[in-house]
Amino acid sequence: MRIRKLRENETELLKEFLYEAVFIPEGVEPPDRSIIEAPELSLYYEDFGNGPADNCLVAEVDGKVVGAVWTRIMNDYGHVDGGTPSFAISLYREYRGQGTGTVLMRKMLELLKSQGWKKASLAVQKANYAVRMYKTVGFKTVDENAEEYIMVCNL
Repeated sequence: MRIRKLRENETELLKEFLYEAVFIPEGVEPPDRSIIEAPELSLYYEDFGNGPADNCLVAEVDGKVVGAVWTRIMNDYGHVDGGTPSFAISLYREYRGQGTGTVLMRKMLELLKSQGWKKASLAVQKANYAVRMYKTVGFKTVDENAEEYIMVCNL
């Protein structure tokens, strides 16, 4: 596995991985791919690369991108303030549970720290298995609602 920065000509991959990131509880029918065009989701990829905290790292196996983690300042589900980048991360199903997400998260946290960011945030469904991984890499719950935890990692 190789971790590298997303190339300029690969930004369409963000749409692919955004769809993969949509948490679908066991037994629930996946939504149509057009869900990522909704305004509350399109902010994760529109004009990516133009914001001060727009960063993306990808995991590559045998030349194929199998996962991505990206950050930007956006008013998303994990938004805590205008100076804190929010995280999005996704892996293809067959690459989950093998430590790839943890490696991607740690590399992105290192990158954000090197850029001078003080903290990062994310939102995660309470039922999502990734909650444990987020805690492992240093995120702590700062708020919650009925479905989600809002988590912050101090860098």
